[in-house]
Amino acid sequence: MGLLPDPDLAVATGLPLPLLAMLRRRGFRDGEQIQALLDPPPAPDPTAHFPDLIPARDRLVRACQGGEALAVCGDYDADGMTSTALLVGCLRRLGALVRGAIPSRMDDGYGLNVAMVERLAAAGVSLLVTVDNGVSASAALERAAALGVDVIVTDHHTLPPQQPPLLALIHPALTPQGSPYRVLAGVGLAYVLARSLCASLQADEALSASLDLFCIGTVADMAPLSGVNRRWLMDGLRRLHRSPLPGLRALMDCAGLQERPLESTDIAFRIAPRINAVGRLGDPALVVELLTTDQADRALQLADSCEVLNRQRRELCDAITAEAEALLEADGAAQPPFLLLAQNHWHHGVIGIVAARLVERHWRPVALLAGEGNGCFRASVRAPRGFAVDQALQACADLLMRFGGHPAAGGFTVAADRVAALQERLEGLARRWLEDQASSTPRICPDACVRLADLDRAFLVAQRRLGPFGTGMEAPLFWARSCRVRQRRALGGGHLALRLEQGGTTLRAIGWNWGDQPLPPLVDVAFHLELNSWQGEETLQLVLVSWRPCAAEEVMIRRGERRYWCRQGPGNRIDLRNEAGQDLSLSLGPDGAHADLQGIGLADGTADQRRYLDGLARDAAVALGLVA
Repeated sequence: MGLLPDPDLAVATGLPLPLLAMLRRRGFRDGEQIQALLDPPPAPDPTAHFPDLIPARDRLVRACQGGEALAVCGDYDADGMTSTALLVGCLRRLGALVRGAIPSRMDDGYGLNVAMVERLAAAGVSLLVTVDNGVSASAALERAAALGVDVIVTDHHTLPPQQPPLLALIHPALTPQGSPYRVLAGVGLAYVLARSLCASLQADEALSASLDLFCIGTVADMAPLSGVNRRWLMDGLRRLHRSPLPGLRALMDCAGLQERPLESTDIAFRIAPRINAVGRLGDPALVVELLTTDQADRALQLADSCEVLNRQRRELCDAITAEAEALLEADGAAQPPFLLLAQNHWHHGVIGIVAARLVERHWRPVALLAGEGNGCFRASVRAPRGFAVDQALQACADLLMRFGGHPAAGGFTVAADRVAALQERLEGLARRWLEDQASSTPRICPDACVRLADLDRAFLVAQRRLGPFGTGMEAPLFWARSCRVRQRRALGGGHLALRLEQGGTTLRAIGWNWGDQPLPPLVDVAFHLELNSWQGEETLQLVLVSWRPCAAEEVMIRRGERRYWCRQGPGNRIDLRNEAGQDLSLSLGPDGAHADLQGIGLADGTADQRRYLDGLARDAAVALGLVA
C-alpha cells in the first residue's frame, strides 16, 4: 500500500506532501534516503570497481606517449556516437593519433566486424578501443589478435559465455554487487576510462566537455538514473547549456534551447533525436565530427545536416505509421495478439520508432519487417511492459537467421518464406501473455492526487529538486479529479490543447498525439507538470497522459452493511458522512496504517473503535486515490 507522508518530513525536506507521497511509494521512507536522492554521494575510486581499468589506462598512456595510431570503434546510436566523440576528443587533446570508426547501419550492421579490423590494421592502427559494443564481436576480436592489434573493450551489453581475446574489458557486470557503476551505459564507461587516463597523465584539461557528452549519451540511451549516473548528471546538467563544444551549442540552437540550464527531457526530446536521426539515415561520422570540431562555422554546417536528417526521419516515421495503421485497419476490427507487418520499401533505420508508436496505441507486441533485397526481411520488435521480447525471439530461434534484444525491444532477420510460420508462433506467445493480463489496456498508476490550486511555481521548483528524471526515476505522475473542460483546440500534428478548471483554478493542458478526440464536460486527468515556454512567456502546463469520465467528487464506500460518503478535505483530511447524515473528519497517521484519532476525541477509545476507524480511514483514502 502507498503511504501518506509524515508532515514533519515535509518541513525537514521542504517538499510538498504530494511529492513526499510519490517518494514513499517509490521506496524512499526516511529523510536520509531522500537526502541521498537530492544530493547523491560522489563517485568512488573506479579502479576498485573495474578489474581491467588499470591495464586499459596504462595501455592508452603508452599509445599517447609513443605516438601510436589508435581507433575508437563505436555504434551508430546516440550512446555509441557520443561515446566515440568523448574518447576521440579527449585523446586528441592528449596528443594521441586517434580516429573514430563507426559501422554503417545499412551496410555493416551492428558493432565491430572483421572488415573494419582489417581496414584499420592496414592503415597502421595498433590499438582499438570499442565503445558501446564489442563483447559479442568474437570473429572481429580473433582477427585483431591474429593481426597483432590490441583491443580494449568497453561495453554494457550482455556478456557472452566465453570471453573472446582482448587486452582489457571494462564492463558494468564485472563490478562488485551493489556498485554505483553498475548502471553505466556505453558513454559512462568511456567517461570512466577518460577520467582515469587524464588523472594518470595529470591532464584534467583534456577532460573538458566530456561530462557534457556523458549527459547526452546517458539520457539518450535511457540508462537508469541512479548510482554514479545520478551524481554525474546532476553535475553535468547544471553547465550543459554553457558547453565549450561548438557542436553541442549548434545543436541546442537548432533545437530552440535558449541560454538556460537544461533538463533531462530537453536531451531526450530535443537533442537526442537529432543525433539519432544521423545514425538511422546518414553517416555516424557526421556526429563524431560535430561533437569534436573546434570550429564554430563547421559545427553550424554539421548541425544543419543533422536537422535535415531529423526532418526526414519524422516524415518517414509519419508515412510508415500511416501505412501500418492502414494495413491494420484493412485486416478488420479484431486485432491479433501480436502485430507483425512487413513491407519491402520500409526503411530499416526508423521501423523501431514506428513499432514503439504502435505499441503505445494498440498495447500489443509489434514487429515491423523491412525488405533486405535478398529474399529476407530485417525486423525491429517492441512490446508493452511484461512481454519479454528476448524470450519470445529465443522461442522462435529455429525460424530466424539472426536475432537479439532485451525484454522491451529486439530485432531479427528472417527468410521471407518463414514469415507466416513466425507470425503464427509469435501470436501464440502473445495470446497466452494477454490472457494472463488483468486488462487488455495499460493501467495508469499515478503517484499522487493533487488539486490544481496547489500547482504553482514553488511546487514546480520543488519537483525539479527530485530530478533529473528518466529511467528508474520517472517524472512524477499526478492525477486530479473533477476538472471541467473550459476550452479545447485541435493543434497541428494531431495534438490537443485544453484549458481545465477545478475549484476556480484554470491551467493549460496538452495531449500529445491525442487527435481531436471528444471529451465529456467533467474529467479526471493523469498528467505530468512542466513549464511551457512560448514566445517569451512561461506558464505551467499539464502534459496529459490519460483521462476518464469524472468519478464523483464524493465517493461511496461500504464497510460491512454500512455505507459512507467520503470526500478529500484540506491537507490529509478525509470528510465522511454516514447514512444518518452524521459527519466525521479523519486523517491518516504518518505511516498511512491508522487513523489519527486525537483530533476527534477518540484517541483513548476502545480497541474495537480504533480498529474500525483505522479501516474506515484506509478504505476512504484508497477510494479517493490518496493511497494506492
